[in-house]
Amino acid sequence: MSQALLAPGADAIPVHLVSETGWDTLQNALAPIERGFASASGFAPKAGRLALLPAEDGSLARVLFGLGDPSAVTFDRFLTGKLPGLLPAGDYRLLPAEGTDPAEAALAWLLGSYKFERYRKPGPARPRLVAPDGVDATRIERIAAAVAAGRDLINTPSNDLGPAEIEAAIRGLGERFNATVSVVTGEALRTEFPLVHAVGAASPRVPRLIDLTWGPEGAPRVTLVGKGVVFDTGGLDIKPSAGMLLMKKDMGGAAAALAAAEMIMGDDLPIRLRLIVPSVENAISGEAFRPGDVIRSRAGLTVEIGNTDAEGRLILADALALAEADEPELLIDFATLTGAARVALGPDLPAFFTGDEGLARAVAEAGAKVHDPVWRLPLHPPYASLLDSKIADLNNVSGGPFAGAITAALFLRRFAPKTGAHLHFDLYGWNPSSKPGRPEGGEVQTARLVHALVADRYGAA
Repeated sequence: MSQALLAPGADAIPVHLVSETGWDTLQNALAPIERGFASASGFAPKAGRLALLPAEDGSLARVLFGLGDPSAVTFDRFLTGKLPGLLPAGDYRLLPAEGTDPAEAALAWLLGSYKFERYRKPGPARPRLVAPDGVDATRIERIAAAVAAGRDLINTPSNDLGPAEIEAAIRGLGERFNATVSVVTGEALRTEFPLVHAVGAASPRVPRLIDLTWGPEGAPRVTLVGKGVVFDTGGLDIKPSAGMLLMKKDMGGAAAALAAAEMIMGDDLPIRLRLIVPSVENAISGEAFRPGDVIRSRAGLTVEIGNTDAEGRLILADALALAEADEPELLIDFATLTGAARVALGPDLPAFFTGDEGLARAVAEAGAKVHDPVWRLPLHPPYASLLDSKIADLNNVSGGPFAGAITAALFLRRFAPKTGAHLHFDLYGWNPSSKPGRPEGGEVQTARLVHALVADRYGAA
């Protein structure tokens, strides 16, 4: 659960966000005992430095927190997200430095306050923050709560998070926002979404396709599709044990899509939103699909299975075919799809693909605006031939070792060829180590970006 901000005006300890250029002025304004203590403790306004300054009675009078140079390219705009892990319990208020954004600093604080404590006793009380003057505290809290809910889904181990639990999360979201939710399972799934059914058939946990719709029917149509593989053994092309350790996060695309949908609905944006999540467990049993199988997809294209560990693109293919039939103005899919994207860009920088140049610019701008970075990789058409099959319309994997993220994106495009404004995110969904505002563990990468993108594109309600 995310923290709430305290009401403005609440009695709280001031936290001075100190830049290199503002330190001299602030230092001169401190009481002599505070100035002396800061000097004795060696405080300097370098990024992440902290000083707790006592009052004459020994209580905590104020806090100094170094920012370094906020204009530097390397400045971390979520640096205040470190403070919840550094400060003692209590109530605090931020005094921003010139060039910093109070709303962004408050959001970073809330994101940095997140802890996943489902399986252990709650830790000690955390510090609380007073909402800075002039910010939309309710909106900041909504964004932080959506991120926390998505992180919780990714962090929950697979024995407690299967397709049924993904469905329950989406139904809960639908109830909160008066959205319509429908689910396809069983024989209907086998008939209508054969790739989703094939990938999930080996698990005793029933595969399904979950479909949420919200907003006025005549409004611009925006569709989000999230990969919901709750655990990926690799199937019969089984992963090595080390490759399975983080596979509870293979539904990170679904979590990101849910978080983005929650933010969009929370802002009551004037769109017709659709959220589609195919959810399966890629397990191993006598019912497992096999390398060399050929499966006819919902779109009618036949797919030869070159590798059962490339299952995410299969379930997304059927979901994208469903989405395109609705003729959305904007179609976005989220998936923890390829190791190739991680090799190219690392865990912190999701890859994105689109053939729409205007959309590509808007994505880059939205990511920079809300500090949710991404990097564009090309949809290079000649690489499509790497997916050729001798017996089917296409193979689900490339015939060679190169350009794995690009060929995966090209595979998906085959199932939504008419939608020009199609955006594909290949993300990691995990923070390997803690950074300000981004604790180690599950992360709903690109969710805040998509929220900002849709808000910028369609305006407020």
